[in-house]
Amino acid sequence: MARTSDKRERLIEAAKTLIHRKGIHSTTLADIASESKVPLGNVYYYFKTKDDICQAVIDERKKELTGLLDLCCKKADPKTALKKLLKFTTKETKELDECGCPYTGLLLDLDRSHSRLVNSADECIRVLIDWAGDQFRALGYGNATEMGFEFIARVQGTILLGHVLHDTARMRKQIAELGNWVDGLKDRRVPEAATIN
Repeated sequence: MARTSDKRERLIEAAKTLIHRKGIHSTTLADIASESKVPLGNVYYYFKTKDDICQAVIDERKKELTGLLDLCCKKADPKTALKKLLKFTTKETKELDECGCPYTGLLLDLDRSHSRLVNSADECIRVLIDWAGDQFRALGYGNATEMGFEFIARVQGTILLGHVLHDTARMRKQIAELGNWVDGLKDRRVPEAATIN
């Protein structure tokens, strides 16, 4: 017999998949129950409303994103961290082509419906922008916040156009060019002054 947490996790995973694939409005609790192989009546034990399960999906997406950004920074200088993000971003190009970015897709879906959850969902994008800004700041750029915004805007814009036009080849090419731009960035950090003994 499945443990309680297993059922909850299966429901969240199913909701993540379906919401990314079909959107929030086209995903019903019955769809989520069917996808997770959890009886519909049990869904209400874990989540009283569709908003409750959407909030759980948002929380899970934030956790995934934080883990991904930590992985990008692990033993990496800022330029390498930015390039790792680009690599991870386009790892599943077929999924991006078919469904778009899971983070911005969720945010747009919630924004269209004027959901109270939109402020919670937009934290995913803010986390990305802030993280990118931190990388540029670590490289010594004074306009790091703006650079972080521009970098994520370019990534998200490329993914959006690749998805809308169903052109993964161009998406990969543009992301590769963005990686080349990162390679060309100057390290503007001021070297630490030599200590005098």
